[in-house]
Amino acid sequence: MTSRATPEGTPEGTLVGKVALVTGGSRGIGAATALRLAREGADVALTYVSAKEAAEEVAGAVEALGRRAVALRADLADAGEAAGTVERAARALGGLDVLVNNAGVGVLGPVETLSAAEVDRVLAVNVRGVYLASRAAAVRMGPGGRIITIGTCMTQRVPGPGGTLYAMSKAALIGLTKALARELGPRGITANIVHPGPIDTDMNPADGPYAAGQAAMTALGRFGTAEEVASTVAYLARATYVTGAEFAVDGGHAA
Repeated sequence: MTSRATPEGTPEGTLVGKVALVTGGSRGIGAATALRLAREGADVALTYVSAKEAAEEVAGAVEALGRRAVALRADLADAGEAAGTVERAARALGGLDVLVNNAGVGVLGPVETLSAAEVDRVLAVNVRGVYLASRAAAVRMGPGGRIITIGTCMTQRVPGPGGTLYAMSKAALIGLTKALARELGPRGITANIVHPGPIDTDMNPADGPYAAGQAAMTALGRFGTAEEVASTVAYLARATYVTGAEFAVDGGHAA
């Protein structure tokens, strides 16, 4: 286990001198999170599967903020890569303090139409990959470590048919988070989960064909932004007495 000391003179509760890994950091919530953590002082590693150019642009933006950055290709459906990317990030940036489990895949459709291959991939990325990355991070982290996982508002409220596989995969992460909080708490490591609602990204744009119905399901009547989710992740990366908790950033979707 590697412990990282806070640099002399660094105020408690800041991310200055910390190293973060954001999986799926090339776009959307992942990219916004990488940039937010960098603005608060962290060096950032981020992973991508196919969007190399986009990932390198995010890494360049992190570096423009005066922080170190590295973009790593990793497919979390591969068990070896899911765990190995944590070690690669730690080697590249000299340690690991914050893991943000953001990478995920969503396959929607009637439950009877989903193939075994689709089920296997969703569970491999959304559940096994998160578990293996978290396990590798737990081995690497010292006191003050933070494991933050991105869930979904569909674990709190499923508004219609077609989301069975996705909701199931994300619901598993609630149990993982609470169990990690109990297991790692004595070592000073926290684990929390953030449930975004409808968020304006290229995968689910606020002007898309289904956007009006999604916005209407929220109490605020609008889509959220990736930056609004990232701000909650950054808070949890700094927070010292919050663990095992679920945070809804969903505009009141579950209200």
